[in-house]
This record gives sequence, C-alpha cells and structure tokens, in this order.
Amino acid sequence: MSVIYLLISISIVVAILFCVAFIRAVKTGQYDDDYTPSVRMLFDDELKKKENNHNNTN
Repeated sequence: MSVIYLLISISIVVAILFCVAFIRAVKTGQYDDDYTPSVRMLFDDELKKKENNHNNTN
C-alpha cells in the first residue's frame, strides 16, 4: 500500500513540473506565431484583389 502512495506522490510532482514548464514556455513566448505574419504579408495583395473583384460584381 505504501508503494501506491509513493507512486501517486511522484505522479503529482511530475504533473506539477510539467504544468510549471508549460506556463513558463507560454510566458516566454515559446508558442508565439512568428511565421504566419510573414506569409500573410506575401499574400495580402491577392486577398485585396479578391475583395475588390467581389465588391465590383455586386
């Protein structure tokens, strides 16, 4: 029975460590999207042309 208490306590400690690592990664900008704005800039003219064509047909 003491093994179960040991395993539960170890799993709680590991879960807390993963949670702290995740929060730290989010706060430091690890998951910020740096790629999409550069790609959006390349296709911005095409999107504006499609909007103008759509507005002209109405």
